[in-house]
Amino acid sequence: MPAAAPVVIVGGGFGGLSTALNLSARQGHPPLLLIEPQERFLFLPLLYELLSGELRRWQIAPRYDQLLAGRGVAWLQERVTGIDTGARHLQTSGGRTLAYSRLVLATGGRPETYGVPGVKEHALGFRSLADVERLQALVRQLKGQARPLQRLVVVGAGASGVELICKLADLLEGSTVLELVEQGPDLLPLSKSFNRDQARLALQRRDIRLRTGTRVEAVQADGVSLSRAGTAGERQREQLRADGVIWTGGVAGAVPSITPAPSLDPRGRLHCSAELQVEGLPELFALGDAAVGPAPAGDEDGSGPAGPAWPATAQVAFQQAERVADNVLRSLAAEPLQPFQWNDLGEMLGLGIGQATLTGLGLTLAGPGAERLRRLAYLARLPGLPHQLRVAAGWLAAGG
Repeated sequence: MPAAAPVVIVGGGFGGLSTALNLSARQGHPPLLLIEPQERFLFLPLLYELLSGELRRWQIAPRYDQLLAGRGVAWLQERVTGIDTGARHLQTSGGRTLAYSRLVLATGGRPETYGVPGVKEHALGFRSLADVERLQALVRQLKGQARPLQRLVVVGAGASGVELICKLADLLEGSTVLELVEQGPDLLPLSKSFNRDQARLALQRRDIRLRTGTRVEAVQADGVSLSRAGTAGERQREQLRADGVIWTGGVAGAVPSITPAPSLDPRGRLHCSAELQVEGLPELFALGDAAVGPAPAGDEDGSGPAGPAWPATAQVAFQQAERVADNVLRSLAAEPLQPFQWNDLGEMLGLGIGQATLTGLGLTLAGPGAERLRRLAYLARLPGLPHQLRVAAGWLAAGG
């Protein structure tokens, strides 16, 4: 009798790894295969602390072979290049054709450039270990030469842009002019008002210029072309020289090629039901940046004031993973699936070295105390108890 096809999880980020670990903890779970091309899991919410040297690489980027050892999850270090939903198999970059019983797509996102010329060629990102190394080299260069009017531009005043530019300001110690460019009318449009106010104060204390209502028209090797609406409705244009441009302007879904092609939203994400099943494909589940859920009532296209049903955050992906694991097993057992319900636990933002702001669960706090609570909260979200204990021991030894 042939062996049952495994449950395959594609993508080892927050959502994918958490799904695999959740499934592996269930009694009598089916065969599990995680397909992820990178050697290390990356805990993105603490990438800023790696940049600043507050944390070390092993703490936020443990190896998959260590995390999965003894967990009953096979790991294939390849990339999925195509999925045939009719035949229920997928192809990998190593030339393999693999069958699946259920498929979980947790392939994450890629930078959304919105068609702005020059972003791919000239802008730096901040989503990988390689991005951190490039930024650290740029910081060393700028501090080492300290020329007049050195400038870095961060595009996007969401949480990523704000956290990143505050860390950069503390690292550069006044050697470089820092500018935060935001097309919308204000920074942190989806954040709590307290956190927004604290972020604004953090920018002011560091003499970071915030340019709201400003559109990036193009990115060049030596700067950016900007425009903003004038008093008469015309676009006022400016060429801003910069030693580096860092793009945090949004994330689009990074979904592999699927045959037949499913419906995607304008940002390349898979349309999913409340149960996290891909619409029209009951054997496929999706979560994290690869998925978009049903819009809230009265906001059928997800573009109104209420926004999308699920914010694109690590907190949401972590919660989705438990529901996906449960629904995968329910699906295999032909049992009714359960809808995903997001539990908003609050919001935490790092605002420079040793500083943070947080709101949630009845708590509102800013400063070093908020940063310590933020570290503890993320410690509880690190994958696997053994790694959590190693990181906790390292923090205690360092006096954190």
